[in-house]
Amino acid sequence: MKIYAPWEKAFKRVSTPFETFLHAQTTTGLILICMTIFALILANTPLTDDYMNFFHTKIDFNVGEWKLSHSIHHWINDGLMAIFFFTVGLEIKREILVGELSDIKVAMLPILSAIGGMALPALIYISINSTGDASAGWGIPMATDIAFAISALVLLGKRVSPALVTFLVALAIVDDLGAVVVIALFYTDQIQMLPLMLAGISFLVMFMFNRFGIHVILPYFITGLAMWFFMLESGVHATIAGVIAAMAIPSKPKLAPIAFTQHTKNLLDEYDSYPESKDFTIHERQKAILQNIKDRINSVSSPSSRLENAHHLPVSLVIIPLFALANAGISIDFSSIGKTILEPVSLGIVAGLVIGKVAGIAGVAWLAIKLKIAKLPQDSTMSQIFGVAFLGGIGFTMSIFVADLAFLGNEELIFQAKVGILVASLFSGLFGFFWLKYTSKTDN
Repeated sequence: MKIYAPWEKAFKRVSTPFETFLHAQTTTGLILICMTIFALILANTPLTDDYMNFFHTKIDFNVGEWKLSHSIHHWINDGLMAIFFFTVGLEIKREILVGELSDIKVAMLPILSAIGGMALPALIYISINSTGDASAGWGIPMATDIAFAISALVLLGKRVSPALVTFLVALAIVDDLGAVVVIALFYTDQIQMLPLMLAGISFLVMFMFNRFGIHVILPYFITGLAMWFFMLESGVHATIAGVIAAMAIPSKPKLAPIAFTQHTKNLLDEYDSYPESKDFTIHERQKAILQNIKDRINSVSSPSSRLENAHHLPVSLVIIPLFALANAGISIDFSSIGKTILEPVSLGIVAGLVIGKVAGIAGVAWLAIKLKIAKLPQDSTMSQIFGVAFLGGIGFTMSIFVADLAFLGNEELIFQAKVGILVASLFSGLFGFFWLKYTSKTDN
């Protein structure tokens, strides 16, 4: 009998794509907490100047007279975050095709709740900031940070039903889709038509690759990179290219599962027909068989599925933590924090994320259930939906991202927005977690 170390057993455990997704989001959430704290420490110590200067360092790319020059902060927000949005796009596509959003009866509750959780926060914010530059921030409290929200729910373990976790995932995916649409339509600079047209042509080329049955990743990567550049030059935020590119990646495998099973059985039978050598080396033909099986494994998995799985780790461990490090570091004067939080921008964000999200998500869910348009997730209660609605008020990553777009160049409003986001996200996360912890214990 073989004896495995605990870590080895963990690696041998087979996880479904949904479980892999949950683990990736939980990992991201925990790392985000550490990186946010680290960024706040750097921004409030004597190292603050070095911290700020580092992220404002320019990185240039030159080819002849052509030059692309941006700060490290800009490369993270416009470049690396495009990969994050690409992964978000793949997740949205999967949920629509085969996930929780593929069955309209099941999807109705999270879809309606997400819409309520986007609309009401925006209305609350704009009611407080109806004029001036501050009014541009209405999109900030609409967002939910999927990593933080799911992390809090997963940490509760068996206190919450799997259906409730699925409800939050579907809600957050719809929320991400809404944020992408808002960014594309409302947070765009002056549009340059020629680059935008070239970006559109790039997408059509990727779409034709899909229609012609091309499953090799490289052509999509090269064309997608060109689309990102054209989008950057067009004035539309470059990260949108990531979501659009994801829509063109094939979701159907090259080889049907039943064909894979039969061919693989035949290959394994042929592999076993060769006698085992004394030195445990394998025959050249066996090596060819193993390579053939490996190729067939790639063929039975769609390119979109392979890319989503491949991107979870770098996005979770590198891109999102770097984004937090570059954007969460704000210098806080604790003697004036009370005054800052009462500024209209901060107040609008806090009210939107705390009150608007809860009323929008839980209120619409209650109404949809009462009207029999939707039904509660299995083994869940309305009090748990209320707790999940609070977790929906964790804005963080996407809210900070939208704040930088909404108040571009206005450091004072960006500072007020980030203070509001941090305060609201902290309160919503803690309240939602402890509410679910104690009500779930009582209800179950």
